[in-house]
Amino acid sequence: MNPGKPETSGVRYTVADEQPKDHVVWSIFNLVHFNPCCLGLVALIYSIRARDRKWVGDVEGARTYSKSARCYNIWATALGAVVFVIGVVILAVRLSTMYSH
Repeated sequence: MNPGKPETSGVRYTVADEQPKDHVVWSIFNLVHFNPCCLGLVALIYSIRARDRKWVGDVEGARTYSKSARCYNIWATALGAVVFVIGVVILAVRLSTMYSH
């Protein structure tokens, strides 16, 4: 034990050592609820590939598929939310014109 040096366990973790997320739950949500242009399905495929790569120990491959899945999930969520908001606005306008006469 060295008094001038802090004690460590000998194992150092960096950002590169972290396992990439596979985003499967987000992909399933987008597949079921927000699936414009089948982006939810594409995101789910990349998520499953990321999980498979992580399972066999290919961290770099898993990281690549994870980034793609995250990108497709972002697009699916954004486009799905925009379509939902536009639908609510159209419904509100139609209901207001129907009941105003």
